[in-house]
Amino acid sequence: MSEAQSSVTLPVLPLDGDVVLPGMVVPVDISESDVRAAIEAAEAGDDQGAKVPGVTSQGSKGNNKPRVLIVPRIDGSYAGVGTVAVIEQVGRTPEGEPAAVLRGIARARVGSGTTGPGAALWVSVDTHHEEVPEGGYPGKITEAAREYKALLTTYLQKRGAWQILDGIQQLDDPGKLADRGGYSPFLKTEQKLELLQTYDVAERLRLLSEWTREYLAELDVAETIDADVQEGVEKQQREFLLRRQMEAIRKELNELSGKPGSEEEDYRERVEAADLPEHVRKAALDEVDKLERAGDSSPESGWIRTWLDTILDMPWNERTDDAYDIAGARDVLDADHAGLDDVKERIVEYLAVRKRREDKGLGVIGGRRSGAVLALVGPPGVGKTSLGESVARSMGRKFTRVALGGVRDEAEIRGHRRTYVGALPGRIVRAIKESGSMNPVVLLDEVDKVGSDFRGDPTAALLEVLDPAQNHTFRDHYLEVDLDLSDVVFLATANALETIPGPLLDRMELVELDGYTEDEKVTIARDHLLPRQLERAGMDASDVDFGEDALRSIAAEYTREAGVRGLERTIARVLRKVAAGVALGERELPVAVRAEDLAGYIGRPKHTPESADRTTVPGVATGLAVTGVGGDVLFVEASLADAEAGGSGLTLTGQLGEVMQESAQIALSYLRSRGAELELPVGDLKERGVHIHVPAGAIPKDGPSAGVTMTTALASLLSGRPARSDVGMTGEVSLTGRVLPIGGVKQKLLAAHRAGLTTVLIPSRNEPDLDDVPADVLEQLTVHPVSDVREVLDLALEPAHSGATAVAA
Repeated sequence: MSEAQSSVTLPVLPLDGDVVLPGMVVPVDISESDVRAAIEAAEAGDDQGAKVPGVTSQGSKGNNKPRVLIVPRIDGSYAGVGTVAVIEQVGRTPEGEPAAVLRGIARARVGSGTTGPGAALWVSVDTHHEEVPEGGYPGKITEAAREYKALLTTYLQKRGAWQILDGIQQLDDPGKLADRGGYSPFLKTEQKLELLQTYDVAERLRLLSEWTREYLAELDVAETIDADVQEGVEKQQREFLLRRQMEAIRKELNELSGKPGSEEEDYRERVEAADLPEHVRKAALDEVDKLERAGDSSPESGWIRTWLDTILDMPWNERTDDAYDIAGARDVLDADHAGLDDVKERIVEYLAVRKRREDKGLGVIGGRRSGAVLALVGPPGVGKTSLGESVARSMGRKFTRVALGGVRDEAEIRGHRRTYVGALPGRIVRAIKESGSMNPVVLLDEVDKVGSDFRGDPTAALLEVLDPAQNHTFRDHYLEVDLDLSDVVFLATANALETIPGPLLDRMELVELDGYTEDEKVTIARDHLLPRQLERAGMDASDVDFGEDALRSIAAEYTREAGVRGLERTIARVLRKVAAGVALGERELPVAVRAEDLAGYIGRPKHTPESADRTTVPGVATGLAVTGVGGDVLFVEASLADAEAGGSGLTLTGQLGEVMQESAQIALSYLRSRGAELELPVGDLKERGVHIHVPAGAIPKDGPSAGVTMTTALASLLSGRPARSDVGMTGEVSLTGRVLPIGGVKQKLLAAHRAGLTTVLIPSRNEPDLDDVPADVLEQLTVHPVSDVREVLDLALEPAHSGATAVAA
């Protein structure tokens, strides 16, 4: 045997926790920076004289493939030896991770560091390669190779690695055979490193034979232990079979003696006796079979019993008959709620269509029934939640409520997998189970308050529940059987339309509830709120004579809201004062409560019309807006800096959003460009700062609908003409002076009516929205549809007179 030495310069590729021997082909992850740098440096360089004499790359053209020096890195320290390797291929794994295939070709000792292309570490190395002597290997080495091959053959046979065994049998070179030991998975990294450092073939074969012999001895011990374990398992299986036979014998004895059967038999009887759909019955019987095979000691038996109890408690074929008295249904809705005509009409339409379908035998088409999915969107306190129960009563259906506010776990909707401890069906299944009917009215309360986190998005799980095209085969993760929800009437309530995901909103029919008029509030207070609060206060109608003028005063001056919650709380407060006065001997029943008495019970009014006070000076205009609690009135104030004070530009305050800030800039730009036409002194605006403020400053505001209000406020300031105190306005303004349409017209007109305004300016393209406004409100308001800013200014500003002096003059 002869050996050859040569010196080359190569980039270092560190390999953590493993060793590559000559002849081994290994994949290497090149996502780490130092490994990737070595590959790139080897491919970019000209091998720096790295051709190893006498060694060629198999399958390549000569010796021209790039090479690296693989150096084992153990516990952060580089070994002093390495393996010269050829880069056979660079690419990506099936998982998409970058990787390279390397083949070791020679041992090498690491020398001093040097320079080379790329960011890799280059070192000079002394390579070592083996050559077969002319007369062949000595007999000692041949015998050692034969012994190691026999041991390796025994190991591979135990593993069943027959393909690898064929390759080992055909390998005759002792040196290459010894280096193949690097593939042995039972060798430690330190042992592989010792093989790499050992140049003598005979010594390598000796070490490998010793290590393989030790490992085979350990395998023999492990096989003995496995045989003992297998014997124990077979014993347990025999015991199990004997116990099953005992249970069968016990069953026969019970039948002969007339005693009831086992729990498993009881479940089977219950399933067969239950009126279940065929697909549910088949799934339940399959689970009963599993229960019988599992036995009492298996943890799975508890899960199966709970699942079977849930399945048997579901009202699979229970349905209530709809009340097709259409007029009677409308009477029920009118008796429970004042106003809310849109949703009442929709329920009446649903019942009328369903009645016609039943009359024509069209109850079920394509597996789907005629359920409904409605989204009731409106401010708090307008009766969205209580409306669900009234709808159920009007239809003669069961009612159940599912509170979704704050739900963040998708499993709350679709259920948990049965393998989890404490698994339960989702809220939809539990709602059907609690209602005892497959066609209840299900109220999904606060659907806009649903959140999402790492546990999933509950709104995504609701997509299937609320899709009429899919919910006839809804599948809960716990039940794992199809559940028909197509006959359920779903009512989803929300305060804000913007926070409901678009795909979910697309599956629901939108019904907007914009709040109550003052007359409707008085009616609700008289017919519903006052009787309820009298009962809670321990009184009756003969004890307290609550005048309608007092109710109207509370609705107009003590509460200003779209709903009636604050109204009910105020009535309750008055009744508590009455009860306390009677208890202290200060009053005697019966007590009469009139509008002039309210100050003595609950203090002076908190909400009085302020538009007349706020618009007495030029530069203030009254706008209309929509908030999370309904419509509201806001004031826009404008001022100009003194010419001698200096400064210029536009200042905006009041927590205005980006869209509202842009509206202010558009209003200012429009007035600057059209000042001459509007007869406004805008020539020196660029030398004077403009300040626009929208109270209240602590409340964030945004949206384009304040554009006309800002324009009017600036025009009022420049012209010296105050804005009319009885006028409210809304609309977006363009740079050309057009008044563009906006949303929430009904809520804004209700707010104007509550605030005591008598004239409202709206965009002309919003005129069709007036059809939704209650007639009694329109009778008390003068609504002017406008399309140009000039019309707004003519209607909103007080007429010019000799006493008016332009501010900018």
